[in-house]
Formats: sequence, C-alpha cells, structure tokens
Amino acid sequence: MWRHLEYMIDRFDPRPTAAGVSEVDTAAMAIRRARDVDLPLLHDLAELDSARPIVGAALVAEVNGRPWAALALADQRVVADPFLPTAAAVELLRLRARQLAAVDRGRAGRALPRWIARRARA
Repeated sequence: MWRHLEYMIDRFDPRPTAAGVSEVDTAAMAIRRARDVDLPLLHDLAELDSARPIVGAALVAEVNGRPWAALALADQRVVADPFLPTAAAVELLRLRARQLAAVDRGRAGRALPRWIARRARA
C-alpha cells in the first residue's frame, strides 16, 4: 500500500528504477474533476466497489485513461476499483479535495470581488 504512495512522492527522483518494475508502478496518475460523460464510468466503478454511485461534483483518479477511484466532493465518499492498488489514488484524491476546499473557503470570505467593492466606494 505505501509502496504506491512512496512512488507518487518520489517519482521525480533521478534514481534509476529497478528492472522488475511493472507497468502499474510506472503509470502516471491524473486527478481531475468528473464531467457529465463520466457518469456511466462512475456508475460502473461504484458497482465494482459494491457502493452507491456518486452523484454531484466529484474528482476522478485516472491511470492510462481508466478510472481507478473517485471521490464525491459533497460528502467525501470514495468508490474505487477493488482489483487495483488504489490506496495511493485515494490519498491523492483526498489531498486534492482538501486543496479545493481551502480555495473555496478563501473565496467565501470576500463578499464582493475587489473591483466591485472599489466601484461601490467611488
């Protein structure tokens, strides 16, 4: 489990890789927001995980164009492919969700954008 997380952290390390590294260990993972066209894929992923499908805003972890895990932004619920090593993907999804929540909290602190506030005072 931690091997995959360590790989994601150390993937830019210039050390040479071992000869016995599998394709799964060297594949690049992409974290992105789910789109409407992803709904069937998220439904299939939830069925694999024996969970309720994710509805609403979500993040998806993809490897080679295939979804490995998804996280609902509303309730932080995760669905993941149980046949793949998805622990690192889930950790990255949670990290990205925390980053997005911090940005949203920063925006919520301002009632008006700066340029509107300046015009209102003039």
